[in-house]
Amino acid sequence: MIKTVLFDLDGTLINTNDLIIASFLHTLDQYYPQKYTEKDIVEFIGEPLEVSFGRMESDEAKIGEMVGVYRKHNVAMHDALVKEYPNVLTTIETLHSQGYKLGVVTTKRLDTVALGLKLSKLEPYFDVVVTIDDVVHAKPDPEPVLKALKALNAQPSEALMVGDSPSDIEAGKKAGTKTVAVGWSIKGADLLRQSQPDYLIDDMKEMLEIVQTV
Repeated sequence: MIKTVLFDLDGTLINTNDLIIASFLHTLDQYYPQKYTEKDIVEFIGEPLEVSFGRMESDEAKIGEMVGVYRKHNVAMHDALVKEYPNVLTTIETLHSQGYKLGVVTTKRLDTVALGLKLSKLEPYFDVVVTIDDVVHAKPDPEPVLKALKALNAQPSEALMVGDSPSDIEAGKKAGTKTVAVGWSIKGADLLRQSQPDYLIDDMKEMLEIVQTV
């Protein structure tokens, strides 16, 4: 029986694809003009910024500088570029009203997570939010998922991890939860299938049936 549902944020609960791509392009164009395209950036989505920028730069100070440039642009453009996904808010409201414990597990920092949850009106429904600031090891390591489960006093066998990236699915599996991949991921449903999630959904409202049948 499912009692707890954990969600990734970007690309799962809120559509931040345009914001992420714009923030990467803004940053990379300053350091590597015309070297990276939107197609290159899609590969970075879902991992910590330090990992993404570490792919192209070994100097930790410079990586930190690039992260700062990215975050400044990301916050400045947040509300203008973030969009809603269909049926997310109503589904989360329903799950909350039915008594499920709900949490967010993300590789973002708390300040930008708070912006997204407030803009999308999802803020009141989550009992715990685990961010990159709360862990030593980010997804796909299971640490963030296990930390959220502990905070909710929840058992992995009674939980679902929902996300748009292979790292979400891997983290959930390693933590012992069932996993749900969202088919609207910018990475594409085919890539998510390779991660072998327990479920692949095309609309968030499908979650209402899944929690009743697992």
